[in-house]
Amino acid sequence: MNRILFLTADFLSRPPGFYVMVVAMVLCTALVPFGLTNAVTYALSVAAIVITGVVLIQGYRDTAALHAKLDEIVVSLKETRNDVVGLEHAEPEEIRAKLVMLEEEATQSNVLPLSRDACKKDRTRS
Repeated sequence: MNRILFLTADFLSRPPGFYVMVVAMVLCTALVPFGLTNAVTYALSVAAIVITGVVLIQGYRDTAALHAKLDEIVVSLKETRNDVVGLEHAEPEEIRAKLVMLEEEATQSNVLPLSRDACKKDRTRS
């Protein structure tokens, strides 16, 4: 099932898939004068759900690729610790705890030059 979803999302996220969706929506809209309003509403609702699914799947793929690239950087650097690799699969509480620990370590070692408040103030100036 995942393979079908990913193939569909891949097709619909490219220009030919987009054109197929546009043609399908135009055909559905052309059926309105013939009294098929319910069918058109149903078809357009399904199209909206499919497009939302495509966006979510593409976002998942982009995020997964980004995590793989970041993990590669962490692993390749000899000075870094590898305990953060795969952290995206942890529970939200575990991620927050790890983030707090890393921020505390960075603050203690003067690696983190600005606090969160200072970063917010810096962003509001620009």
